[in-house]
Amino acid sequence: MSTISIKWLAGIFCIVVLLAGCKKDFLSFDYTDGGVKEEDVWTSDRLARGFLNNAYLGILRRYDLTDGALLASASDEAVNSNQGSTINIFNNGTWGPLRTLDDQYTNMYNYIRRTNLFLEKSPTSKIVPVTAIPSLRGEAFFLRAYYHFELFKRYGAIIIANRSFAPNEELDLPKNTFDEVVNQIAADCDSAAANLLPSISDQSVTDKGRAAQTAALALKARTLLYAASPLNNTTGDLIKWQQAADAAKAVINLNKHSLLATAKHANIWNYTTDAYNAEVIFASVADNVNTIESANAPISYDGARGRTNPTQELVDAFEMRTTGKPITDATSGYNKNDPYANRDPRLGLFIMVNGSVFKSPRIVETFIGGKDNVVSNVNTTKTGYYMRKFLYDAANWAVNSTSNVRRPWVHMRYAEVLLNYAEALNEAEGPVADVYANINLVRTRAGMPALPAGLSKDQMRLRIQNERRVELCFEEHRFFDVRRWKKGEEFFNKPVSGMRITKNGTTLTYEVFTVENRVFADKNYRFPFPQSELNRATKLVQNPGW
Repeated sequence: MSTISIKWLAGIFCIVVLLAGCKKDFLSFDYTDGGVKEEDVWTSDRLARGFLNNAYLGILRRYDLTDGALLASASDEAVNSNQGSTINIFNNGTWGPLRTLDDQYTNMYNYIRRTNLFLEKSPTSKIVPVTAIPSLRGEAFFLRAYYHFELFKRYGAIIIANRSFAPNEELDLPKNTFDEVVNQIAADCDSAAANLLPSISDQSVTDKGRAAQTAALALKARTLLYAASPLNNTTGDLIKWQQAADAAKAVINLNKHSLLATAKHANIWNYTTDAYNAEVIFASVADNVNTIESANAPISYDGARGRTNPTQELVDAFEMRTTGKPITDATSGYNKNDPYANRDPRLGLFIMVNGSVFKSPRIVETFIGGKDNVVSNVNTTKTGYYMRKFLYDAANWAVNSTSNVRRPWVHMRYAEVLLNYAEALNEAEGPVADVYANINLVRTRAGMPALPAGLSKDQMRLRIQNERRVELCFEEHRFFDVRRWKKGEEFFNKPVSGMRITKNGTTLTYEVFTVENRVFADKNYRFPFPQSELNRATKLVQNPGW
């Protein structure tokens, strides 16, 4: 951990103001002075609470990593229409310690320091009433766990920062072991859960975006799932899988969340009509933005840039609705001459194909020469598809309108917990009844048939992995799932494809074609520590291969 990472906020505390739009939330902290002394913060209820609010600013909004790019385009989910996008360093072999993207190393440690300061100072602060302090500390424990997890999922073993460090301390520290990091995150999640309100539904309107008990427990379950996975569990220890299953089951047993009804499936991310709904476990504070639409809608819609183009590989993962079988099964009912007919309804909810209705009654045209596939337009789809998930679909709302949508990034939702539980339980005990029950909850909500009885453990594993691929697409799970499954060479080290559609009169002809080549090496399972950090911290050993 570098001196720059540790010294932040030594002596002077600057309270950051975040304007959250037309509605005030807990991050709209009205403090306008240039700075205050440390002792002034902890002797003021308003400033002490504001300091914790400020610690939430590290919660990542993920709709625009660079020029509208999503992390999906760094996996086999999508291609970015901007062929020069920095996101492509993940795919073309130019990623490295001197050329990083989304490394988050210094950023996360800065916010960890803020949470540590609050945990150390709040017990003797002037926060009133005093009875509020435990729940506020619960939030700080959650944030510290969250920020450590963001580092852990990128780098693996890291330096645990469970206290603030003084500038005059020895700051060149070695990494903790992988298990120590996992145990620290899990312990902080337990400390958070013991003191927080049960769920989002128990929070006031202005507190949406704060941590709740179910968020802490869901983060613990996700952490243990990662720890149990092949990348990190090289001996295949079944106890780790059982711990992950038990942690996910603890969230389910609280009975505080549920899947949205089938008719509202697309509204999980629509915060205009279903803000912080029953499926959402934790989400960032809502910003008034429409960048997700302007960056990703098809090019004929108000000059949008169509950045995230789903791959044919992702489209092919959506099974047949009528049979529930993969399209590679000869008995599935798939028709290559009518490739989108009778498919999993989530295909239409999450991806725009040729003929999709978006902002009714407008129709998407991705055939060659169609209004959304214009060769002369550099932003045109590179795969024959556009992303639909996350996009606001009101017919009377312009993509580039100044009328924005209050939108957070959903970090955890109930469908993921069900799939986490099914995966971990299958690895620990095999395809027992509870594995079927929980994956089928997700499938049934989507309008898909239940999985067939009699699957082996290996067969169930593949069905669960595909269910995650479909249900959680574009939500940043695929990038890390393939890594934790140790399947990077299988999925990421090969070309990605698209669909070329030719229209002759009313006849459409479909041809799969290679869009771009991708490379993946063994070193790519972990992020490289940025060279700037290694230059300052000699005991911070680079991840293998970098």
